[in-house]
Amino acid sequence: MERTTIGQLSDKKGEKVHIAGWVDVRRDHGKLMFLVLRDRSGVAQAVVKSGVEAFETAQPLREQWVVSAQGTVNERPDNMKKDEQNGDIELVIEELTVLAPAAELPFDLDAELNLDTLLDYRPLTLRTQRGRDIFSVAATIVQAYRWALITREFTEFQAPALTGGDAEGGAEVFKVEYFHDRTAFLATSPQLYKEIMTGVYERAFTIAKIFRAEKSATTRHLSEVTQMDFEMGFIEDHLDVMEMLEAVIRDVCAAVVEKHPDVFARFDTEAPLLPNEAFPVLTLLEAQEIIEKEFGGKAVGEPDLEPEHERQICEWAKKEKGSDFVFITEFPTAKRAFYTYPDPNNPERSYSFDLLFRGLEINSGSQRFHDYDQMVETIKERGMDPEKFSFYLQMHKYGVPPHGGCSTGLERFTARVLNIANVKEAVPFPRDMNRIDSRLSEE
Repeated sequence: MERTTIGQLSDKKGEKVHIAGWVDVRRDHGKLMFLVLRDRSGVAQAVVKSGVEAFETAQPLREQWVVSAQGTVNERPDNMKKDEQNGDIELVIEELTVLAPAAELPFDLDAELNLDTLLDYRPLTLRTQRGRDIFSVAATIVQAYRWALITREFTEFQAPALTGGDAEGGAEVFKVEYFHDRTAFLATSPQLYKEIMTGVYERAFTIAKIFRAEKSATTRHLSEVTQMDFEMGFIEDHLDVMEMLEAVIRDVCAAVVEKHPDVFARFDTEAPLLPNEAFPVLTLLEAQEIIEKEFGGKAVGEPDLEPEHERQICEWAKKEKGSDFVFITEFPTAKRAFYTYPDPNNPERSYSFDLLFRGLEINSGSQRFHDYDQMVETIKERGMDPEKFSFYLQMHKYGVPPHGGCSTGLERFTARVLNIANVKEAVPFPRDMNRIDSRLSEE
């Protein structure tokens, strides 16, 4: 008999079906055994009655055993129906086969686990409802981001993970000692390559793994992250990039809200708050003045916002502008990456921006240099050698339009959508200075 997925069972009332999946729950009630079974499409309750061979086969079952079953889909009486997936049916199992037994779990999968335990047993905790929820939402974010750009005539490309230099011009990097007489690095950004691709397609994007060797072990830092980047040509300035990013973010949020209302309910959190008007935009100075006025402390004059300042300005934006998102612009040119275009009327300020979401920076972007001489001069002023950027500088030398782009961190975006406190929980297999699958130290 052809396999039926569990998500299809409500459409099979009165029919005999074949399913396969994992045992999520087992409950014994005298001559009845109740099972909650799970496959890729969802969960359903099944019952095995004594007197059939399946009842004896089911005796050793416990959580995570993998089984194949055949039975009849019965409709529940009206007073027993539940408002949940397959809440209107019950599968009466008549034949049962064990496909794979499972050892006893080292903990209750329904328990609230600390982060280290959660990650130490990642192959198991990913199977929990919470784990499945987080990464279903992350998958939707990636799919919606990709489609939002494709529909706006962006072309996807695959950026390299090995580079000959650091695109950010100073970030901590992982060295790769392999290539003949040359040290390579794991990419800290696909930046230079997506800029090059604007000379090919005008509009390009990539979803790339990037690596940062920062000695940071905070709730917002990872050594390996997924960046969703786009770059676009023929812009007037960075405001065009911000407008495009906002349109993409709105599409992504709409897709997540439409597809995962059950996840928001289980996480007891609200869908992202989007204003009817455009996302609020503040210069860095304006944001710092608001922080000092509304929350106290010192902020004005700093080259960036502290994590606490990001939380505060997002709190203000939600209260005053009805938005979980807020753009911050006009960061000091000297504190941004070397390719960031300065304001022609105030070169100390850059045509750059960050996008904050629920208290966390999830995106950074800017207009970039497109003039060859200006780019070479800026590289020299930053104390770097233009010869080391000769591959990248070909695009400037042989004609590239005014362009700009930005980069969104998938893990940070996912964490903020679901109000997850630590970004490490929003990564299936997080890498940081203390962990590569297992903990590297007990400290």
